[in-house]
Amino acid sequence: MAKKLGVGIVGCGNISAAYLRLGPLFRGIEMRACADIDMAAARARATEFGVRASTVDELVAADDVDIVVNLTIPAAHYEVSRRALEAGKHVYSEKPFVLSVAEGLDLKKIAAKKNLRIGSAPDTFLGGAHQLARHVVDSGAVGRITSGTCFVMSHGMEHWHPNPDFFFKIGGGPILDIGPYYIANLIQLIGPVRRVAALSSIPAKERTIASQPRAGEKILVETPTTILALLHFENGAVISLNASWDVWVHNHSPIELYGEEGSLFVPDPNFFGGEVRYTTKEKPVKKAPKWEHPFSVHNQESPRGPLANYRASGLADMAVAIREGRPHRCSLEASLHAIEVMTSILKSGEAGKFIEMKTTCERPEALPPKEARALLAAKPEKAARAA
Repeated sequence: MAKKLGVGIVGCGNISAAYLRLGPLFRGIEMRACADIDMAAARARATEFGVRASTVDELVAADDVDIVVNLTIPAAHYEVSRRALEAGKHVYSEKPFVLSVAEGLDLKKIAAKKNLRIGSAPDTFLGGAHQLARHVVDSGAVGRITSGTCFVMSHGMEHWHPNPDFFFKIGGGPILDIGPYYIANLIQLIGPVRRVAALSSIPAKERTIASQPRAGEKILVETPTTILALLHFENGAVISLNASWDVWVHNHSPIELYGEEGSLFVPDPNFFGGEVRYTTKEKPVKKAPKWEHPFSVHNQESPRGPLANYRASGLADMAVAIREGRPHRCSLEASLHAIEVMTSILKSGEAGKFIEMKTTCERPEALPPKEARALLAAKPEKAARAA
């Protein structure tokens, strides 16, 4: 097998720039082509990042493309991934990788038949902060996790995104758009979910776009934008998840986990970095021990300040795992389980009852600093400068 697996991107919207910019930081992959139904968008991205512009048909048939990265809108994820698998390509999808368990199982069947891999974002749980939180949990410092809270609340995407419509359609909403970051992190920290329940609502039936170039246009909201969910995990832990795009300001922590021996405070799982704090029993809260993790190194400036951004780490881990014959961390099984958790939350919001999970998964393997460094094509500080 070639030293690097060739990567072709389908979908040249906002997120494609991050993959094309950050992909070269990692070993095991090489960004080679991009495609979009809008060839002008594909050509613009290709010129910007020095890759080949293709039609979707050309890309999935290309001999130098081993992995298709699916960055289309959620409603198109299943069809594009199916086409790539049937063409003999491994698939790595943006979240959510499908919109139903049935779609996921169908892709799983095709992949198994052709001996192909499927992976899915988010990979932020591989970030230095979240792997440090994992280390605290696995060390037993706070004991067995028994409960916790998650809050992902803002006032929506129509204020900044140039084309925010899909956020408010079926397949969007805070559960399927932002929820994957939280669910993936909870799965890696605690394990699989047993059952869920939820209440949901659509407080604003219409949204007004405030961003250019479509400021003033209206969007009809077709999916719940406020959801209060309960997650009961296989290990017995019970976690509340409050997800809303109808909140202007709040003062809640992103994730707090409560264990038999202490409490753990986890930063925003939408990002790779942040401060991890914990306390044992009634002692004062303190920062977690120093953790020299390469995916904590700041490599991007943003309105929030310096950020650690290692998007494509999950893709690189999958490519290396294919070569090494081991499981990859952003796995089909964990992603499919997360899809069932999220879609069941939405179904519970409609039906008003607990829903038992039919899928399960193993916790992804931890990614300690040494193994994270091995995924990089350069030392962390050089990678940061390159990004």
